[in-house]
Amino acid sequence: MRADGSAPGRPAPDGQDARELLRRCARDVVDVAEGIRAVSERTSTALFAPALAVSARRHPRTGLAARWALLRALTNRQGLGGSAITAPKGMGHVIGAAGEVLGRESLAALVAVTSLRLRIAAVLVDHPEFERDPGMRRLTEAVTADKDLAAVRSLRALFRDQGAQRALSGLAPLMAELLAIRALLDEDPKNDETGWALATGRELSADPLHGISAAHLAGLDKGEGAAEAVDLTDQERQAIAPEGSFLGFLRNIEMLSTDGRILLQDVRGPDSVVRYVLQAPGMAPGRPRNDSPQDFVGAWRNLFMTDSPYTRSILLALEDYGIPRGAEVALIGHSEGGIAVMNLAQDEEFCRAYRVTHVIAVGSPVDNKVPADPRTWVATITNQHDIVPVLDGRGAGSAFDPHPHWYEVDYIGPTHEFPLCHMLREYIEHLRTVVPEARERVDEALAPYRGPVVRTQAYQLKDRANPPEGYPFLTLPTTSVPTTAGPVDVPVRYYDSSAAHLCFPVDADAARSLLPDVTWMTPSRLGRRAMAVLSLYEHRCTTLGPYTEIALSVLVDDLWRPRPYDVALDVLRRADLRRTGRYVLCLAVTSEEARVAAAEIWAQPALRVTAEADLMGRQIGVRSPDLGVTVDGRLGRGVRCPEADWILYGRRGGSTIRTLVRAHGRLRLHTGAGIRLRLDTAAAGPLAGQVRRLGLEGARPRFVLACPQFMQHRSAGAVLPR
Repeated sequence: MRADGSAPGRPAPDGQDARELLRRCARDVVDVAEGIRAVSERTSTALFAPALAVSARRHPRTGLAARWALLRALTNRQGLGGSAITAPKGMGHVIGAAGEVLGRESLAALVAVTSLRLRIAAVLVDHPEFERDPGMRRLTEAVTADKDLAAVRSLRALFRDQGAQRALSGLAPLMAELLAIRALLDEDPKNDETGWALATGRELSADPLHGISAAHLAGLDKGEGAAEAVDLTDQERQAIAPEGSFLGFLRNIEMLSTDGRILLQDVRGPDSVVRYVLQAPGMAPGRPRNDSPQDFVGAWRNLFMTDSPYTRSILLALEDYGIPRGAEVALIGHSEGGIAVMNLAQDEEFCRAYRVTHVIAVGSPVDNKVPADPRTWVATITNQHDIVPVLDGRGAGSAFDPHPHWYEVDYIGPTHEFPLCHMLREYIEHLRTVVPEARERVDEALAPYRGPVVRTQAYQLKDRANPPEGYPFLTLPTTSVPTTAGPVDVPVRYYDSSAAHLCFPVDADAARSLLPDVTWMTPSRLGRRAMAVLSLYEHRCTTLGPYTEIALSVLVDDLWRPRPYDVALDVLRRADLRRTGRYVLCLAVTSEEARVAAAEIWAQPALRVTAEADLMGRQIGVRSPDLGVTVDGRLGRGVRCPEADWILYGRRGGSTIRTLVRAHGRLRLHTGAGIRLRLDTAAAGPLAGQVRRLGLEGARPRFVLACPQFMQHRSAGAVLPR
């Protein structure tokens, strides 16, 4: 049944007879239009038949006369019309398109427009506001008279006087008819088939405005689909309806909002049988999103195609949820969610796996879809001022009822403004106050699901499955290394960090005095000077937890065969083949886990301190009250440079520990004139003493290697026999 402006179960208004009479007339007239169109197609076929062309060449006098008579019948205003030629290609197609471009509509199109005008008259019985509103009346008259300029002016006037949202909502009951008339009468031949589909109640296959293929538009929605079980918040769990009911399921969908989640529930019915309910929200507003199938392109694909990332994601969620094969399932959706659940009901394989007992779509354009199981009970509920349900081409004035066995409620709600009239909370309120008979009828049909909810699980749907965090750089084999603070997986992975490496030229003898007392470890020289590096790290996400790190190190030569300027050549080698490295003199970290890992895995002299760091921008700052160290200032202009992979050295007993550090980020080389390293006068820790011995107190770095965001992994230390 279809409510057509009155709530189901209420007495029919006086205008119902007039509406039905007008719609029956519209159906009869459009049948005539299709008959005329079929005659035009057969006449076009005869005109361009190869046999007639051969006859015209052999017998010009009679053959040409026959072709001329057919051409006049197809193009004459008193015949089938200027654009009645329907040849798919060649000269016939050119002539037919030319006739349409010149504004010579075919007789079939004009008769179809007459049918659409009768449908508009049927809508006006329930919507007298169109007659009372001068702007609506001018627009309707301009469109039906094929006056494009007047129609554009009338629409602009409506938008100016009423606002775009209110004007579109006001036009929603007539949207399908107005679009069909425009497609049939305008000079663009590309949207003719869409106009005929709207006029005759057939399934749409293209955009009604420009005739763009639905397959082309739907192809923008790509992805294999993915679903991840997620927890509801405490507030959301309290909002979940404890028992199955139509409004309870709709309120669950409203609670989910449009952030890409769906809800699956077990409901124990009155007969103690557990059944399952899928609840799917609609489209998220705004631009298309790559992380969710619930966006505009996803809705468009669901409208025209049964398979989409949305439906594939739902299938993955159902598989993970563990619904037994053959179980009874009810599918409930709003807007795009209603289209998606109807697409599932159309899937024969899905219906073989589960017994789809009910499909309920609220505010959804689903009239062009049919469930695979004829036993499925289908209900659709739409507000005539809601634009979204009209997208399938069936509006309030439709003369066709493709699903007479469905329960359909198409009511006139008090809310006319779009998108307010499309929101689920408005539909819930209307089902409670405007069309309560519809709520009662659906609840009656859902009687097997009227019982306590025994399980609830939300799923986050995605267009694509997300790769592992840090993929591919941080997807590495790991080994667990025991420490006094517990096992640590190495390589240690840093997913989100910032760093600034302050590079100071220092006296070579002072640098050598801070290195271990072995003859084969010498500082690398650039000219007469050695190089000290103060590394500042802000680690926001690591496998050791978040922490701040301050490290002072000195560049050292190859431990076996030191060469002059080898450090400069080493930059050209792969990190794992480098002979030079940085010996860590002192390391300060802000977590115990990081201190233990540095000391026991990498053999670096580590301290636990308090420190704060801000290294995300050009203005950097690090302060550690425990160390008495402050670094602040603004980075100078920078240039891109290669990744800063490092070799770090530490000492354990009589061995040297070599650690490979690989980084991935946008490293830049800056001048260091705006950065200053300061020490508190009372600072007396190991790092402060080493800074003073190197002469760095109050110094500015020669240059700074900075990376505001990068990933990094540090291998387990390799023991060298030196």
